[in-house]
This record gives sequence, C-alpha cells and structure tokens, in this order.
Amino acid sequence: MPLLGLLPRRAWAALLSQLLRPPCASCTGAVRCQSQGEESLQVAEAVLTSQLKAHQEKPNFIIKIPKGTRDLSPQHMVVREKILDLVISCFKRHGAKGMDTPAFELKETLTEKYGEDSGLMYDLKDQGGELLSLRYDLTVPFARYLAMNKVKKMKRYHVGKVWRRESPSIVQGRYREFCQCDFDIAGQFDPMIPDAECLKIMCEILSGLQLGDFLIKVNDRRIVDGMFAACGVPESKFRAICSSIDKLDKMAWKDVRHEMVAKKGLAPEVADRIGDYVQCHGGVSLVEQMFQDPRLSQNKQALEGLEDLKLLFEYLTLFGIAEKISFDLSLARGLDYYTGVIYEAVLLQTPTQAGEEPLNVGSVAAGGRYDGLVGMFDPKGHKVPCVGLSIGVERIFYIVEQRMKTKGEKVRTTETQVFVATPQKNFLQERLKLITELWDAGIKAEMLYKNNPKLLTQLHYCESTGIPLVVIIGEQELKEGIIKIRSVASREEVAIKRENLVAEIQKRLSES
Repeated sequence: MPLLGLLPRRAWAALLSQLLRPPCASCTGAVRCQSQGEESLQVAEAVLTSQLKAHQEKPNFIIKIPKGTRDLSPQHMVVREKILDLVISCFKRHGAKGMDTPAFELKETLTEKYGEDSGLMYDLKDQGGELLSLRYDLTVPFARYLAMNKVKKMKRYHVGKVWRRESPSIVQGRYREFCQCDFDIAGQFDPMIPDAECLKIMCEILSGLQLGDFLIKVNDRRIVDGMFAACGVPESKFRAICSSIDKLDKMAWKDVRHEMVAKKGLAPEVADRIGDYVQCHGGVSLVEQMFQDPRLSQNKQALEGLEDLKLLFEYLTLFGIAEKISFDLSLARGLDYYTGVIYEAVLLQTPTQAGEEPLNVGSVAAGGRYDGLVGMFDPKGHKVPCVGLSIGVERIFYIVEQRMKTKGEKVRTTETQVFVATPQKNFLQERLKLITELWDAGIKAEMLYKNNPKLLTQLHYCESTGIPLVVIIGEQELKEGIIKIRSVASREEVAIKRENLVAEIQKRLSES
C-alpha cells in the first residue's frame, strides 16, 4: 500500500483502465476469461513497475532563488531598515506624503515610456482578460495615478519594489528585482525651485549615509537634443543616440561611438562632433561658455536649457551645495519621458584601505524633469509638470554591507532591551507575569520558551544577542518582594523593589 501511494494520478488511471477493460467476446455475463485476467494483471504490473522506476529516477529538486534576486537575512534587514529610515525621514522633512501603487500595471500603461528599455519589462501571463506587466519603475505609475485621479499638485515619496529583465550583476548591486525610493514634486511652479530642492535632498541623503565623497552630474534634455541637432543628428535618431550616450558611464567613448555609427547608422563626422561636446564638464562657468558656443547658441531648445541651468546654479549656491554639482554634457539619461533638467549622483573613487576592494557600482541616485508624462495618460492631454529623484538603495546597501564585512562589524538583529530570567525550576508563571508587565510598559523584552531553563543558558543567550539588561526572579527574590537587575556588559547585579522595576528599567535605558 505505501508503494501504491507513491503513484501519480496518471499511473492510477492507466492501471484502472487495464483492470476495468470489458470482457472479451468469448466471455459470458460479468465473468472474465482467465487469459484476459492474466493479461490485465501483467499490464498493471508493468505500469506499476515503470511508474515506480520513473519516480525513483526523478532527479532531486534543486532549491534556489531566481537569477537576479536575493534573500535578505536578519542582518541584511537591520542595515536596510536603517538606510531606508534615513532616506524616508529626509523625504518627510521636505514635506512629502507617502503613497503606493500596484506591483503590476496594464501593459499599455507602461509601454512606449522607456525607449529601448521597454524590452526589459516583465510581462505576466494572461489570467483574466487583461495584459499586465510588473512595474519597471515608480515614476510611470505615479504619472498614471495623477492623471487618473485628476491631481494637479502633489509632493510624494514612494518606496517599493520594481522589476527589470536585464542581466544582473550582483557584484555591482544590480538585480532584476530591487527596491526604489522615489521623491517627486508635481505641479506648476516657478522655474528651477523644485528642481533645486530635489538636488538638495540628494545631497542631504548621500551626506547622511556617509558613503564618501560624491558628485552630482546635471544636464538638460533640451541641451542634449539641441546638441544633437547642432551636430547634424537626424531628429528620428535623437532617442536612439541619447540611449547610446547614456552608456558613457559604463563604456569608453570609442565603444559608444562604434555603437552609434555601426549599429545605429550615424555618420562618423556627426559622431565626432558629439564627441567634442560630451567631454565637457564643469560648473556655472561652463554654462556661460556654452552660451557662446557657435553651434549651441543657434539652437532655441539648447538656449532654454542653458537659461534654466544658470538659474538652477543660483539656487544651488544659496542651498550651499553648488560645489557638489557638475554640468556634464555626457549625461543623457536614456528614459524617453525626461523633458528638462536631468541629474545623476556618483560616488568618487577614494583610495581603498587595506583589505578593501574597489567598489564600482555606477550611479547611486538619479532623476530629472518629466513635464509631458502625465499628459500621455490624460484623455485631453492636460499636462502636469513633474520633477523627481530616485535613490539607488540596492547599490547603497551593497556598498554599506561590503564595508561592514571588511571591517568585521557585527549587526544586532533584534532590539530587545531586557531579558527575563530565573535560576530555579517551576518559575514559568512568575516570568510570564514579569514579562507582561514589561511589555505593557512598552519595554522590549524576551524570555526563553522553556519551563525550566538553566541560568547559564539564559545569560549566554543575552551575551550572544546583545541584550543589555537581565531581570532575575527566584525564590529568594519572590519571598523578599524584590527583583535583581543584571548588566550583561559589566555583570554587576543590583536588587530593587518589585514595584519600582519598570521605572528603574526605563531610567537605565534612557541613560544608555
């Protein structure tokens, strides 16, 4: 019977079909002939043998996670939560409201919004008559939300997972499933004031995380398009060439030039003119210099972009962050929906300390202005100007984790403040009363789930998990109406009255 229980449904169906075959013509009534009965049993035996053999030969299932994803241990979660707390507190300090959107959207909502990257979206199998895709970023769903709810003004932050079907590079903190932290300002405002605040937020977060020196590159999509037009790029190739330029942080100029010429059909002399511009980077003085450029100065779009950048640098100087910003003509940002100022933050390589590996993770934050995206969803094409930023938290997590690993830093995975212990048997009820009193007072407390744990085991648990205080109750303490408080670090013990326990614990915790 146990062996038969291993058979899958198809094997049982085959077996029953043989046993329940109708009798042959020479049989009468419901009585089977002996030959057919023997034949059926032989077939059944063969089916049983083959199915059991197949079951036994089935290769062992390999337990693993999908490519480009990761599990997060309690140690990882402590680090991530600290980083996210810092990021979100900054967003809230600047007046943002939290929101969320579905993990998947209608496929038509997301298509034609990401240019060449649209092929990296994860499409879901049709289950209910709707073609769906997992969200690629948090920006397009936000624009859809604004249009659908007719919201004209909003300052919001959003922390959530997104999915991209690209080649993962775990060593650079690149995954197929990853977390994004976005901040966006939607609404009609005076030029460059919201844009400057976004850059200020970037600086506050990157400074607060203490990742090392960083630089924020800025450009403007109108300057990029004006540069392309001035260099002779056909307008139909603007987005394709922009996508190539966007790879300059990962590829050498000669490789990007080859892609533009050999794969995208750009004339070599046009590519060379672009090459002259994309090597330019500097501060507000470069903005002034570009006003005098013989090609760019003749392009209306480029001049509009330069005017806004000049104003932007004025506000950045007032915010005290101008030295962290670089006007960089190689910055293109490949996403199709950007219309104005664009920016990207990179960590500057610092000399590695002994035992450290150089970290090459690319940009750690980016964003820009997208004034036309909401109008793409509005039936009447009504636009809501928007500007925002996204913090690359996965890459930041990777950097912090690697540095902690190099320094051998240990992470406490719980926040337990007090452990309730006893040195004697049959004190479970007293421990339960004691821990309830601590929980009700808002104190984070633990105890072992054993009736009669050994005191040494309890104290070792406190030392291994970093719990700072132990409260001990036994026969003598119960008899005298006292509780002992033990400092795990110093191993010093003091006795206090039972009724003063909560106040004494709170006092010690406030002083630590």
